[in-house]
Amino acid sequence: MKPKFTLDNAFDDFGFSAVSEDELKARERDLEARATQQTEQMTLVSKTYEEKLEALYKLIMPLLVNLQKNPEKEYILWPNRAEKVKEFIAKVDKIVQ
Repeated sequence: MKPKFTLDNAFDDFGFSAVSEDELKARERDLEARATQQTEQMTLVSKTYEEKLEALYKLIMPLLVNLQKNPEKEYILWPNRAEKVKEFIAKVDKIVQ
């Protein structure tokens, strides 16, 4: 004898249910609002990282250009090197944090 089919013993409802057009439009508006909000947040984060990258570039390039000057000389005169490097590290840390 075949068992009687009821909703209680249904094998699978495929995970969906019917909705009205109004419910669907409300859900679409909600998703669009969330997408807009996330896009705005990503734009802000992107701008922040671009600013930090530009600041690091402006900080590092003068150092590299000065190190490249006069390649025929074997030695670099760099008075107070430890102090200046420490200050440079502090500037980089400030930008990164």
